[in-house]
Amino acid sequence: MKFQYKEDHPFEYRKKEGEKIRKKYPDRVPVIVEKAPKARVPDLDKRKYLVPSDLTVGQFYFLIRKRIHLRPEDALFFFVNNTIPPTSATMGQLYEINSVGENNLLISFGLIGKLSESNEKTIGKDSVMLCHPVLWLYSSLKDFTLYCLLIVP
Repeated sequence: MKFQYKEDHPFEYRKKEGEKIRKKYPDRVPVIVEKAPKARVPDLDKRKYLVPSDLTVGQFYFLIRKRIHLRPEDALFFFVNNTIPPTSATMGQLYEINSVGENNLLISFGLIGKLSESNEKTIGKDSVMLCHPVLWLYSSLKDFTLYCLLIVP
């Protein structure tokens, strides 16, 4: 996945910045969070976060959900190196595994929500669409697709 942050800042700058932050705050993790391409979700007001190492991914989900004002029925997904991290993992664990050479943890996010109003008119208001994000080994997030199962009462 392409990160705008990576395009805006050369590797050496990102590496130095990450090292400086880790030296100053050894118990915290520098995290860069950006919206996945083609994700239908509002942009975050900031993309750099400094979070405690013992913060769980689930707690970080809650923090990001609040910042983008998601509805309760919207499902938010994080992607770290094209995989969805377990919510029980700590940010420190994710950083150790996924920040090789970068010194920043790069996270992209996407959203799966309810049927839009236009679909409700066509299919029926009481219909429910269950969607599942598909992770694949040979593809990248730019091709992110959803397999959906439509349940009509």
